[in-house]
Formats: sequence, structure tokens, C-alpha cells
Amino acid sequence: MSFIEEIKRRRTFGIISHPDAGKTTLTEKLLLFGGAIQEAGAVKNNKIKKGATSDFMEIERQRGISVATSVLAFNYKDKKINILDTPGHKDFAEDTFRTLTAVDSVIVVIDVAKGVEEQTEKLVEVCRMRNIPMIVFINKMDREGKDAFDLMDEVEQKLKLRVTPLSFPIGMGYDFQGIYNLWEKNINLFSGDSRKNIEDTIAFSDINNPELDKIVGEKAAIKLREELELIDEVYPPFSREEYLQGDLQPVFFGSALNNFGVRELLDCFIEIAPSPRPKESDTRLVQPTEQKMAGFVFKIHANMDPKHRDRLAFIKIVSGTFERNKPYSHVRLNKSLKFSSPNAFFAEKKEIVDISYPGDIVGLHDTGNFKIGDTLTEGEIMNFKGVPSFSPEHFRYINNADPMKAKQLEKGVDQLMDEGVAQLFTLEMNNRKIIGTVGALQYEVIQYRLEHEYGAKCSYENFPAHKACWIKPQDPKSEEFAEFRRIKQKFLAHDKYGQLVFLADSEFTIQMTQNKFPNVKMFFTSEME
Repeated sequence: MSFIEEIKRRRTFGIISHPDAGKTTLTEKLLLFGGAIQEAGAVKNNKIKKGATSDFMEIERQRGISVATSVLAFNYKDKKINILDTPGHKDFAEDTFRTLTAVDSVIVVIDVAKGVEEQTEKLVEVCRMRNIPMIVFINKMDREGKDAFDLMDEVEQKLKLRVTPLSFPIGMGYDFQGIYNLWEKNINLFSGDSRKNIEDTIAFSDINNPELDKIVGEKAAIKLREELELIDEVYPPFSREEYLQGDLQPVFFGSALNNFGVRELLDCFIEIAPSPRPKESDTRLVQPTEQKMAGFVFKIHANMDPKHRDRLAFIKIVSGTFERNKPYSHVRLNKSLKFSSPNAFFAEKKEIVDISYPGDIVGLHDTGNFKIGDTLTEGEIMNFKGVPSFSPEHFRYINNADPMKAKQLEKGVDQLMDEGVAQLFTLEMNNRKIIGTVGALQYEVIQYRLEHEYGAKCSYENFPAHKACWIKPQDPKSEEFAEFRRIKQKFLAHDKYGQLVFLADSEFTIQMTQNKFPNVKMFFTSEME
């Protein structure tokens, strides 16, 4: 297969949603259709001993939530599909935002009963800012929930999307009979039996066919005809071009747990979703079809295998081919590295690959060379944009609870911060270390992982900060900046890249400081343009 064909057959996407909308279950079912796994393990159901394939950290199994972003790859109808399963829990939003820099499109999962929830709004906003093509999947149709039209209105209003349904439910909850597939013009009937791997579809070229009344009952058939007429009048026809530009979002209905409506979603997805897209760097736009390799690190995961202390850097290939044992240039460190065992993933199973193409995610064993956002090239000096650190919302001092283990603690904290689990700030005044996180649950995860992976114990105490502001003075030698440093010295710290950070205790303090020191610029993400 030629290089261009390899690029065209790749689909790299993320699945995003509020926790519990069924994201991990949908991921499992997509793998089932791709023949990548034999039976799906429901995430929350203890009766099924096989936990979800994509949740492999101990703490995730205990909590029934996805904490780490995992990468799953499989082939389906000659397309190579890479799914990045993201944590839905809001405490891990930062990991998800970064993952969105590595996907070419997104599937948004919405719970039929709860509708659009807060976390979904935030994530969709990030996708809208970047014009990422989105498909909406409304899940759990076999439960009672909101009316299909009301849900689509809610998606349009709350998420500010323009939608058009490509499948439509026949009834819902107790009366749920199946899905009418507008994309392929056929009907898929619901048996309510999730053990049946793949259901039968009945093709209907004509919705007025009297056979329909026999199959779903006269009442349901009349209602479906009326609803489909209404769809024609109210919603725009599907246009692939508008979808790819991020201006139109197709909607599918189904029940991932019961394997229903998932195949329709997948079949349409592989036809319309984009193959790998170009990416902006600080010097130029990089096209996937270029011959020279370029890629960037969007995630680092330590101790994927507890028996071996290993760190993996996840790299998204943007252009060219990534080859095993070939030297590449690490732009930030200005050194040449080669990798003897680049990994491709299938949840926690990894295999060594000789060659990877644009759109693929490769895991590289790392001894501490990589940080999130690093760029690898064949010598060109550039950095990919858009892998920021966001200002944390929680701040705590971290203390060593076992003086004999100071080294282990330091190493553990360093590695977890490189992974992007949280951010470390060191106060200028007394060198005390403060950990900032987006959500409070991360402190538990850090404590748990320090103890279980590094044998170190820590305790926390509160630090009264509201936001971290990255500081950039217009003139570092000015009196104004010297005065700023003198007055705020108790609240000045450095992040792990040595950038100056002001830990402000309230929104009011930020306003007052900006008014008083107009030439000291403040940023709430570390990407200071």
C-alpha cells in the first residue's frame, strides 16, 4: 500500500462525554465490531468479571472511572482506526484537553435521560475552538429519557452546534423498537438482547411500505413517518464538507450497552470522518503527506507496567513515517534520539512496530527526555502549537510523610508531574513545593500512585491560592516589575520549566494587581504567546 493510501485509511478520534454517559462502553462495543475483542466487559457491572479493556490502572478498576487516556487501535473494513479514550471525570479535564490536540475528529456521547451535562459543554467548546469535526451519539435509548427532538434542540442551544440526525429512534425506553437509519435508509430492530453480537437490519427503500406497519405496529409506523417528515423540514441535509469544517454535526441514536445503533455509527463514521489533518507549528502548517517525519508528545504515562519502572511518551505522528531505529531530532533538547522498540497499543497490550504513519499514536520508552508538548522531527526546528498547561484550581503544599524516603518522593513527584497529572510550583521564598491540580480527586491519585509505584508517602496542607498566573513583564529590568516582585514575594513561584508564576488568592487580587502593574502581563495558560 502506498504512503498516501496508508494516510487515507487512518481515522484517529477521541470519544468525549460527561462521566457515566457510556463512553467507555461505547469504546468497548466499537472494539467488538472491529473484531478486536471477543466479549465486551461492562464497566460498572460486577457480574462480568472482565473489566473494560480500556481501564487498566488499579484505581480506575476500584472507582469504575477512566483516569488515564488510553489508546486503542483496530482495523475495520480496511480502515485503521485509532481511538483515544479520554477520562470523563472533570478532575482529569486537562488530560482530556491535551488529548484533543492529537485527534482528527470526535464522537460526543450524550445520555438520553440527562441530556447535555456540564463536562460535555466544556469539552465541546475546546473542539469548537479548534474546528474539530464532531459526531453526536445519544446513548441509552432503551431507558426512559427526553424526547429525541427536545434533545437535539438542547444540543443546539447548549453546545452551540448545528445538528442533523442520520439515525432516528422508533420509540424510547419501554417502547423502544429500533433505529431508522437515515444514512442507509434501513431499519434496525431492537431485541433487547445484548448477547446477540450483531443485529439484523431490514432495508426499507420506501418508508410508506405497509410492511413497516406489520413490523413495528401501526401506531409506531405512523409516528415514525410524521417524525421523518418533520426532520426533512427542520434540519439541514447532511453535507460532508460542512461536517469536516466543524459547521454541521450529524446525530446518531442507540444503546451502547445493548450493542444497538453502534454499527450504524461506525459504518457512517469510517466513510465521512477525516483522515489525518494538517497541524499548525510555530513556523508553518505541516501537511500529513510530507515525506519527513514530524510528531509531538501529548501524553506521558509512567509505570504502564508496575513490574518494570517504565515511562511511555505517547506521540502523535503528524507527517512522514516514523521508523524503528531511525534517529530523530528532539527539538527542545537539540539532540538526536533513536528508538529500538516503539509500541503500538491495544489498551494495555502493546506490540513493537517497525513503521507508523500520520494519524498513528506511538508509545516511546522514555528515560526522562520527554515533556508534554515536545516535538520530534527529522532535523527541522519547529514546535507544534496548542498543548498548553491550564491554571490549576486547587493548591496544596506537599509534605514528605516518611523522611527515609525523600529521594523516592522527589523522583515520584517529578515523574508524575512530567506525566501532566498535576503541576508543581516551587515557592521562591522558602523553596516549599506546592501541587496544583484541576480537580481534587487528583490528590488521591497522586498519593495512591506515590505509595504504590514509588514506595513514598506524602501528606498535604492547604495553600490559599485561587489561580496560577504565568507572568511576563514587558521590561524585566523596570522599577514596576521590581516593585511587583517585592510586594508579591510571598506568592511568587516557579513552575517546573522555571517560568515565573504568581499564585493569586482571589479574582479580586488579580484585578487589583493588573490595574496596579499594567506592564506585568498575566496569562492563565502556560502557552504565553
